[in-house]
Amino acid sequence: THSLGDGTGSGMGTLLISKIREEFPDRMMATFSVVPSPKVSDTVVEPYNATLSVHQLVENSDETFCIDNEALYDICMRTLKLSNPAYGDLNYLVSAVMSGITTCLRFPGQLNSDLRKLAVNMVPFPRLHFFMVGFAPLTSPGAHSFRAVTVPELTQQMFDLKNMMAASDFRNGRYLTCCSIFR
Repeated sequence: THSLGDGTGSGMGTLLISKIREEFPDRMMATFSVVPSPKVSDTVVEPYNATLSVHQLVENSDETFCIDNEALYDICMRTLKLSNPAYGDLNYLVSAVMSGITTCLRFPGQLNSDLRKLAVNMVPFPRLHFFMVGFAPLTSPGAHSFRAVTVPELTQQMFDLKNMMAASDFRNGRYLTCCSIFR
């Protein structure tokens, strides 16, 4: 996991990814990259850092899960009803997404797929490996929901714009593949 907006995450993070790729070329490299947003930007150089580091992700990563700062803040304020989200709240969302996607690594089983199979099925061309993530159900870190949610409700929530970790309207684009991971 790294942020593309600051110098450490974009520069040092992508350098580390390229060095790991050199040492272990046969291993799958999956990254969870937090992309900067102009609406919640802290510094002027965030777009430059992100632009310069994307090339390294294209070349050295097999799967890049894009998470947007703007979307994280929107989810915290609109969906989780947090008036002033802290970094802990944002990190909670990122860790929930990471936990959901990497479930197959922690709980192996016959029905569980791994990250290599996910990449084979989701990436039609080697350079097109940037994924948008939808997550459901969304709950606050302190509140635990005990309401039974059906599979159609979960699927509807997963594709809802309010549950997308990238602040873009995915209904206006064309997409080659889609994967739903239920646990």
